[in-house]
Amino acid sequence: MRNFYRPRPEKKFYFINHRIEAPTLRVIDKEGKQIGVLSKYDALRKAQELESDLVLIAPSAKPPVAKIIDFKKFLYQEEKKLKESKKGIKKSTVKNIKLSLFIAESDLNRLIARTKEFLDEGNQVRINLLFRGREIGKRQMGFDLINKFLASLGDINVSKEPRLMGRIISTVVFRRK
Repeated sequence: MRNFYRPRPEKKFYFINHRIEAPTLRVIDKEGKQIGVLSKYDALRKAQELESDLVLIAPSAKPPVAKIIDFKKFLYQEEKKLKESKKGIKKSTVKNIKLSLFIAESDLNRLIARTKEFLDEGNQVRINLLFRGREIGKRQMGFDLINKFLASLGDINVSKEPRLMGRIISTVVFRRK
């Protein structure tokens, strides 16, 4: 049986209640109002009176900042903020287009249209031309075909110039913004 390692997302560690080591703290209540600078024990007592937890928010501040809140609710809100911040990010993926040296004109036009669709979606496109058998002797025809393909795409940026790697000519393109 194989054992696959899947990295887990790192969780932020918070010092709460008795794990706080600072002798004095700037304390903030549930509503966000400053209570003032208190000793650790006075702040803990205040948190127990309000039936909440004392959570160290800014440990590097002078004095460190702690907030009196319900810790589980605080974790839930932090997780919610993280998910909300990830929503707006769109990952651009690299799509692959495969060509052959003796491709029909209609197939070439279809692949050009498909590539334009990928570029309009904001993706990068890797264009590969594979030489089979004795086609490797016609390298210049391959470079000409790739250049014709790139010229037909219009307004694009080439992030990786066409180059021969073994039996494949490869290039990567993306849309100008």
